Amino acid sequence: MAIHRQLMLIFLVVLATSQSVRAQVNEQTVDAFVKRFARDHEVSAASVREQLSQATYRPGVIETMDRPAEGMPWYRYRKIFMTDDRIAAGVRFWEAHRKTIEQVSTDTGVAPEVILGILGVESFFGERKGKHKILDVLYTLAFAYPRRTIFFQRELEEFLVLTKEEQLDLAVVKGSYAGAMGYAQFMPSSYRAYAKSFEEGGTRDLINSPEDAIASVANYLAVHRWKEGAQVASAAIKAPEAGDRESSSAKPKHPLSYYENLGFVAAEPLPKETLVSFLQYELEDGDYEYWYGLHNFYVITRYNRSRMYAMVVFQLGEAIKLQMAQ
Repeated sequence: MAIHRQLMLIFLVVLATSQSVRAQVNEQTVDAFVKRFARDHEVSAASVREQLSQATYRPGVIETMDRPAEGMPWYRYRKIFMTDDRIAAGVRFWEAHRKTIEQVSTDTGVAPEVILGILGVESFFGERKGKHKILDVLYTLAFAYPRRTIFFQRELEEFLVLTKEEQLDLAVVKGSYAGAMGYAQFMPSSYRAYAKSFEEGGTRDLINSPEDAIASVANYLAVHRWKEGAQVASAAIKAPEAGDRESSSAKPKHPLSYYENLGFVAAEPLPKETLVSFLQYELEDGDYEYWYGLHNFYVITRYNRSRMYAMVVFQLGEAIKLQMAQ
């Protein structure tokens, strides 16, 4: 009897947990999504439900979404990416794919070190593409994450279409806790819009092809108006008499002379009329370092809107470039 009661208790706990999990998913929202997708893509609702039936709700994804790395101070965030191991991996990746990187850079005008900086931050050059099943992630965020349900329903829709277009296995593709995939960590909508095959007429394989990833990162930046040969960022020096100032928008709006008149002098010569954004980053001792972001810095934030992300991409790329030159 004791064993029977114990088994019954276990069954009730499992049942309660299962019901709790199901309760997190908004079934009405699922039904509405199925009907809309079936209508818009001229497929049967049954086929859409069959695809979604392969998904599993993952509450841990939501917990991770609510504590992103960009929420930490700059000095901690920077240490994650600016490591000897990551810089060395970038050098090896550049050497292994030198011809591809040079050709893509020539074709698009995007600097090689920036391509490398993005691939290094996003996936450690393909070594860390993510371990989460994308279908599970997008299902969870689309139907159990009210704060961004519209965004993730759109990404789920894009993912279902993408897997058919690129002949990806819906139930196998893995990536980040937010639904990003491959070397470049593209979201499904970005994958469909900006991914590019390195070989003319080839498939766009960001999961397994570093060549396609290199071409796609450069294409993304080029489409967002990367300026060939232009600077990304420049350090600024705060004069002793200058007051405190918060970071501006990443998009340059004021000429350099505006901020220099406030006591923040560019560390290297720049035309006074150059449009810049003002950036400050918290240091471990409570002080700040200051930078000017130029147009290409803003372009990097089109990949990820975080100013910390754009700066660490820039700095990692520069460190890899410096190592390559030695």
